[in-house]
Amino acid sequence: MDKHDFAEDCVNLAIERGADPSRRDLIRNALAMGIAPAALTLAGNGAALAQARKEVVLVNFGGVAMPAFEEAFVKPFAAEGGKIVLDGSGALSGKILTMVRSKNVTWDICDSGVTSLGELGPHDVLEDIDYSIVDKSKVFPEFAYEKGVVNYMFSTVMAWDTSKIKTEPTLADFFDTKKYPGRRMMRKNSQAMLEMALLADGVPKDKLYPLDVKRAFAKIATIKKDLLFWSSGSDSQSLLRDGECVMGMLWHTRANVLIEETGGRIQYTFKDGLLQPGIWVVPKGNPAGKEAMRAIASMQKPEGQIRLLAAMGNGPANPLANAQVPAELAARNPSSPQNAAVQVKVNAEWYTANHTKTYQEFLDLISS
Repeated sequence: MDKHDFAEDCVNLAIERGADPSRRDLIRNALAMGIAPAALTLAGNGAALAQARKEVVLVNFGGVAMPAFEEAFVKPFAAEGGKIVLDGSGALSGKILTMVRSKNVTWDICDSGVTSLGELGPHDVLEDIDYSIVDKSKVFPEFAYEKGVVNYMFSTVMAWDTSKIKTEPTLADFFDTKKYPGRRMMRKNSQAMLEMALLADGVPKDKLYPLDVKRAFAKIATIKKDLLFWSSGSDSQSLLRDGECVMGMLWHTRANVLIEETGGRIQYTFKDGLLQPGIWVVPKGNPAGKEAMRAIASMQKPEGQIRLLAAMGNGPANPLANAQVPAELAARNPSSPQNAAVQVKVNAEWYTANHTKTYQEFLDLISS
């Protein structure tokens, strides 16, 4: 059911680049960072302890995200007198749905995404975000939803092989195999692929939503025989790195690594990319109650979000952070003013109403 993969891919990417996700090494890394080992021990049984001690259980996808979230969010909230306990078991939509329906909720805040709003919203299993506590002025207004609020930003971008394509291509060029012969790469998921296909077909940014799904499918079908599809971030990386594709659509974090791996042979642009939010959601009936909202409000601080950008490549959700982002990180920050200005911002309302059906139709299209 769950198709929110970016947060998990951030963990996988860090592991691939040398981070060891084993508990022993996580504790060793935590000690080096001045983090108490107890904070990581709580990741396994934190939910039960949190219920007894009124702590806030925050669920992410584990691994290197644990010390990253510890530095970015847990420590600052502790300095305010609160307590966040990390659970690295993965905030899958199916788990949230089961917890709420069985009235056995042990999570308070979940690292989720737009497609999860579409999957969970109709089932009424998420709390409304309390914007009397969470500050709407500290997020991009497009990403402050009734049932969730942005926690960090990421982008789907177009990358290309400069050894085969000498000048920066456009999205229209992505679909022009006569101008630039060779295979293309897309994600095996409709999110972002539909938007970028429509932009390539001439739809103006401000007219993109509601998505014309049939038109997007027709555009994708024009190059279907030249398309390869990736399911994991590592697949997207290898398809371009190893020369199987001359162009591809992938997450900006993977594109950043490709630039490094290939010595600049692979390049990418934020232009006509899709700017997407990671989202905090709160399961209905969460044990910590309003304390979860206070934790979310604490995590809106620019300093913590910049730490997360440095550690994992996730862009700050608070626009006020941009002035504090170090110069060496600014060009690769998807939510910086210059990069956000050339992208389309994803429309969660459309995904809430349409994603489940459209996703299956997309799979049918590419497999037929």
